Amino acid sequence: MTVPVFLVIFLLEPMLSSCLLVLPLDCSEVYKQDDSRSSGVYTIFPIGPTSPVQVHCDMSPAEQWTVFQRRVDGSVNFYRPWDQYKTGFGTAAGEYWLGLENLFYMTVRRSYELLVDMEDFSGNMASARYSSFSIDSEFNGYRLNVSGFTDGGAGDSLTYHSGQKFSTLDKDQDSAGSSCARSYLGGFWYRECHFANPNGVYRWGRDGTIYAVGVIWQHWKGYDYSLKGISMKLRPVQTQ
Repeated sequence: MTVPVFLVIFLLEPMLSSCLLVLPLDCSEVYKQDDSRSSGVYTIFPIGPTSPVQVHCDMSPAEQWTVFQRRVDGSVNFYRPWDQYKTGFGTAAGEYWLGLENLFYMTVRRSYELLVDMEDFSGNMASARYSSFSIDSEFNGYRLNVSGFTDGGAGDSLTYHSGQKFSTLDKDQDSAGSSCARSYLGGFWYRECHFANPNGVYRWGRDGTIYAVGVIWQHWKGYDYSLKGISMKLRPVQTQ
């Protein structure tokens, strides 16, 4: 006797659903599976079971952040074309970019807040926090939606970029007359052009020779200072 295909799918659906549920979307779900886990590199599945990606998780009992952008030492070149910003590059144990497509699938499925941590070459640290962060699909240029700023000493250099599509050296979607990505050697949600350039070319501290080129957060260190480190990270919006 032949069993109809739809019946097989119906019978297997609970099993398939439970298999999918154990695949974490982000670091908060990694932590839920084992709350003894500490900060480090873990595998998540933003797009689905066939597309695992590694990320760095900043974890504690109070907070679990999924790092999607990380600069620490200039070991990875961030001046890259569109297809690499779409899929991601680098290594989660060091410097990396998670990928716009992964970010889209994460933020379309859950509501997230954003934390930007940064450090200068003197060991000073600052942060900026945003209560809402998401990006649109590739069809809409991976447009940035960010709001709800809270100051952690860094000032707000990101709200200016909200509403902008992502731009790279080979795909100019900014609002300026020329390519901001080419002018400032990075890939980002440029407007005309930037207050923040976390994916800019890595330089060392204060240097006014090339204006606004570097790993920049203008409201903290200005345009002539390239940061030692910066990371952008997400966690699900906390409900009361």
